[in-house]
Amino acid sequence: METPLLIFNENGIYCQEADVYLDPWHPVDRAIITHGHADHSRYGNKEYITHKNNVPIIKHRLGDILVHGKEYNEKFVVNNVTFSLHPAGHIIGSSQVRVEHKGEVWVFSGDYKLEDDGISTPFEPVKCHTFITECTFGIPPFKWMPQGEVFKDINQWWANNREEGKTSVLFGYSLGKAQRLLKYLDTSIGEIYTHGAIENMTEVLRNQAQFPPTTLITRDTKKKDLLGNIVLAPPSAHGSTWIRKMVPFVTASASGWMAFRGARRRRAIDKGFVLSDHCDWEELLTAIKSTGAEKIIATHGYTEIFSRYLRAQGYDARTEETQFEGEVDEVHIEKKEKEEL
Repeated sequence: METPLLIFNENGIYCQEADVYLDPWHPVDRAIITHGHADHSRYGNKEYITHKNNVPIIKHRLGDILVHGKEYNEKFVVNNVTFSLHPAGHIIGSSQVRVEHKGEVWVFSGDYKLEDDGISTPFEPVKCHTFITECTFGIPPFKWMPQGEVFKDINQWWANNREEGKTSVLFGYSLGKAQRLLKYLDTSIGEIYTHGAIENMTEVLRNQAQFPPTTLITRDTKKKDLLGNIVLAPPSAHGSTWIRKMVPFVTASASGWMAFRGARRRRAIDKGFVLSDHCDWEELLTAIKSTGAEKIIATHGYTEIFSRYLRAQGYDARTEETQFEGEVDEVHIEKKEKEEL
């Protein structure tokens, strides 16, 4: 039996013909990286290949590495296998990986979303025979509102808090979600303050998108400086000593998981905004249909439910285990929230 073009082994997704891994979870000689989140770009590989806009991100995270930046749609050949990177729309610099050999085409999507967020290159479908897809939110109850409506709600929430003399603390991942939030915050309401993790990553990305000015919170920042303004912080800052100087404050989280009943309560969050950098149910199905693929491999998320649905629609669909984690900071509560649907 002929070996598939891409296989899943103990190190990651492997192209044996090229001796190349895609987003490996253990150190390998040569790795093609879809984007900068920690579950997809890990330390220890001898050589990295990624989109040029992702190069500063992974250098910031991983330090002095050997990395080659590619343009979207730029073909490169490794041991007679042709690769190219294509926009995934997930975060700045995110890519899908197209792999072609002897007329067979596979696409590994990494993480992706269909809505144009205005800061990352929008998702482009790539025709293929086999499509490897995430399904972080791969069940019908997940249905996203247009981001314009979400940001209108976020800015109104901030304005209301300002009227009450309170600091607004908004949680989002330091890479991707934070910059998306920052892009659309209404600075006519007040000033934007940032946690160090978000400030540092945003500085790496400022030459790739237009962001409003921010002020880093330091030991010298006074509580009175923050009152009525908004603070962007990673989810890990919630409940920390760092946040205590902001009293009185109101908290909110921007995440796809906010679609679950009880999500805010379990996180002790005052307000939840449903905003994800991943596809909802309908977007996943739209993306898959647009590839023309007959074979689908579901990797992380609601894999069994999603692949079973795809098989009922006539696809040759199966699942594979990976070490990708979706919305990584909130995976620890995923099981509890699945039970509510």
